[in-house]
Amino acid sequence: MRRLSARIRPALAAAVVAALVLVGCTDDGDDRDGFRPGAADAGDPYVPGRGNGGYDVSAYRLAVRYDPASDRLTGRTTVTATATAPLSRFNLDLVGLDVSEVTVSGAGARHRRDGNELVVTPARGVPEGAGFTVEVAYAGVPTAVRDGVLGSGGWLHTEDGAIALGQPESAATWFPVNDHPSDKATYHIEVTVPDALEALSNGVPGDRTTAGGWTTWRWREDVPMASYLSFLVIGDYRVRTGTHQGRPMVTAVAADLPADGPAARSLARTGEIADFLAARFGPYPVAGYGGVAVADDRIGYALETQSRPVYGPGFFRRGEPNPSVVVHELAHQWFGNSVALARWQDIWLNEGFATYAEWLWAEHQGGPSAQRAFERRYATIDWSKPSLDPGPAEMFGDGVYQRGALAVHALRRTVGDETFFRILRGWTAERRDGTATTADFVGHAERVANRSLRPLLDAWLSGASAPALP
Repeated sequence: MRRLSARIRPALAAAVVAALVLVGCTDDGDDRDGFRPGAADAGDPYVPGRGNGGYDVSAYRLAVRYDPASDRLTGRTTVTATATAPLSRFNLDLVGLDVSEVTVSGAGARHRRDGNELVVTPARGVPEGAGFTVEVAYAGVPTAVRDGVLGSGGWLHTEDGAIALGQPESAATWFPVNDHPSDKATYHIEVTVPDALEALSNGVPGDRTTAGGWTTWRWREDVPMASYLSFLVIGDYRVRTGTHQGRPMVTAVAADLPADGPAARSLARTGEIADFLAARFGPYPVAGYGGVAVADDRIGYALETQSRPVYGPGFFRRGEPNPSVVVHELAHQWFGNSVALARWQDIWLNEGFATYAEWLWAEHQGGPSAQRAFERRYATIDWSKPSLDPGPAEMFGDGVYQRGALAVHALRRTVGDETFFRILRGWTAERRDGTATTADFVGHAERVANRSLRPLLDAWLSGASAPALP
């Protein structure tokens, strides 16, 4: 993600701390015959109440229908998962939609709402290690996430459709989900909308069918994806399709934006920029290329939605293309999407590398060198704000983005260019499609460089004063 400016970025109201919470005992059959409830929280204090325990999702299959005239969504989601504990019941995250039916592996299951949790009690306990499916039928008027770190997210009704987007959460506003990046899965998405509208989402486009004034759009992302990277944009858009490096390229620009304006010209450089990054980070790691430029001012950020980033209108208001924001979001396809976070406190692994990619691109385009960008930021950064574990209110602060990039360049200066880029390419290859922590990255860097790097990275990521220049 890239913020439009510090002035428009709402801060999280307060830092909160949550322990791993289990659903309390009820008559749902807790601890029956050796089975027990799954955790109702992922245990991540940055997103209390989000995510769930007791199972690992491998795939989501979504079929939703949306009528902008009534702002009503109907959906049926199938979740394919494996139990990581013997489950008497488990939770899914789902915000503000009414559930009419739940089945588990084809058998009817009891369900109830507990705030933003859907609590599911299967007819029989699910043994540890067993695969199972959950099918949920639901409907209602989807809602925005009004207390998110960035302010505007979740499902946003627009004049001509809707935008479902946000970080660190948004997915649960339109489908039941284990809403934490540590549980990545594949996605098949079917979206039915009135004929005049486009419906854009992640991955590879599939067949499109029309009947009775409605069109069903199909998308599939077979590369495992964190839930917050899923998105849906419905409305009047100019869509361009093609291929790049043998993969689908789909870009879309809101009809309210100029056909050959700065947003369209910026997105037109997507393939060129992706190739530039691949030469430094390794092969492009996801299923498709592209981007979506929206015209809604509530989207004051750009987000690295997998394979097809979404860009808010503020990035293109100066009348000139803005390729640097495209660089940032495409860099996330490696750092943050392919190699995802195991926990939000390590978000610098996403944003520090994406910011550093902007420095590399500027140098490539004849602008300031990465070294010059490093020197400028070093002179102005607030060293009291760490990159690692910055606290929920600073998840999208300069300590994460700019100080994170400083740490990346300090590593480069210390180990030299050849070793540095071997570290990056090895990291994206070895951790591809998985999750990681800062400790994982430090360990990897030390193995490749064959030297101790922890004191260096500790100082640049977490020290309370300016580290010595390498």
